[in-house]
Amino acid sequence: MSSLADSNACGSAPPKTEWPELVGCTIKEAIERIKAERPELNVVPITVGSATDKLYDPSRVRLWVDTVAEVPRVG
Repeated sequence: MSSLADSNACGSAPPKTEWPELVGCTIKEAIERIKAERPELNVVPITVGSATDKLYDPSRVRLWVDTVAEVPRVG
Protein backbone atom coordinates (compact mmCIF):
# COMPACT_ATOMS: atom_id res chain seq x y z
CA MET A 1 0.00 0.00 0.00
CA SER A 2 1.32 3.52 -0.81
CA SER A 3 2.11 6.11 1.84
CA LEU A 4 -0.73 8.34 0.56
CA ALA A 5 -3.17 5.48 0.97
CA ASP A 6 -1.73 4.84 4.45
CA SER A 7 -2.22 8.46 5.52
CA ASN A 8 -5.79 8.52 4.21
CA ALA A 9 -6.55 5.22 5.93
CA CYS A 10 -5.49 6.80 9.24
CA GLY A 11 -7.81 9.76 8.69
CA SER A 12 -5.15 12.38 7.95
CA ALA A 13 -5.22 14.42 4.77
CA PRO A 14 -2.24 15.74 2.80
CA PRO A 15 -1.28 19.36 3.61
CA LYS A 16 -3.46 21.98 1.95
CA THR A 17 -1.89 23.72 -1.07
CA GLU A 18 -4.72 26.00 -2.28
CA TRP A 19 -7.25 28.27 -0.58
CA PRO A 20 -10.02 29.16 -3.09
CA GLU A 21 -12.33 30.07 -0.21
CA LEU A 22 -10.16 33.13 0.53
CA VAL A 23 -10.95 34.92 -2.74
CA GLY A 24 -12.62 38.18 -1.71
CA CYS A 25 -11.17 38.22 1.83
CA THR A 26 -8.92 40.98 3.12
CA ILE A 27 -5.17 40.49 2.79
CA LYS A 28 -4.84 40.37 6.58
CA GLU A 29 -7.55 37.73 6.92
CA ALA A 30 -6.10 35.61 4.11
CA ILE A 31 -2.61 35.70 5.62
CA GLU A 32 -3.95 34.79 9.07
CA ARG A 33 -6.01 31.87 7.77
CA ILE A 34 -3.19 30.43 5.64
CA LYS A 35 -0.73 30.77 8.55
CA ALA A 36 -3.25 29.14 10.92
CA GLU A 37 -3.46 26.09 8.65
CA ARG A 38 0.17 26.00 7.47
CA PRO A 39 2.35 28.04 9.88
CA GLU A 40 5.55 26.91 8.16
CA LEU A 41 4.65 28.78 4.96
CA ASN A 42 5.85 32.25 3.99
CA VAL A 43 2.83 34.22 2.69
CA VAL A 44 3.86 36.99 0.28
CA PRO A 45 1.28 39.59 -0.86
CA ILE A 46 2.01 40.67 -4.46
CA THR A 47 0.18 43.23 -6.59
CA VAL A 48 -1.40 41.65 -9.67
CA GLY A 49 0.80 42.42 -12.67
CA SER A 50 4.02 42.71 -10.66
CA ALA A 51 7.11 40.95 -11.91
CA THR A 52 8.04 37.82 -9.97
CA ASP A 53 10.72 35.20 -10.23
CA LYS A 54 9.87 31.91 -11.92
CA LEU A 55 11.40 29.79 -9.17
CA TYR A 56 9.24 27.23 -7.43
CA ASP A 57 9.41 27.58 -3.65
CA PRO A 58 7.46 24.93 -1.71
CA SER A 59 7.51 27.12 1.41
CA ARG A 60 5.99 30.21 -0.27
CA VAL A 61 2.39 31.18 -0.99
CA ARG A 62 1.91 34.16 -3.29
CA LEU A 63 -1.17 36.14 -2.33
CA TRP A 64 -2.20 38.04 -5.47
CA VAL A 65 -3.99 41.31 -4.66
CA ASP A 66 -5.57 43.89 -6.94
CA THR A 67 -8.02 45.97 -4.91
CA VAL A 68 -7.46 49.47 -3.58
CA ALA A 69 -8.71 49.23 0.01
CA GLU A 70 -8.82 52.95 0.85
CA VAL A 71 -9.09 56.23 -1.03
CA PRO A 72 -5.62 57.33 -2.20
CA ARG A 73 -4.89 60.82 -0.80
CA VAL A 74 -2.09 63.35 -0.93
CA GLY A 75 -0.38 63.94 2.40
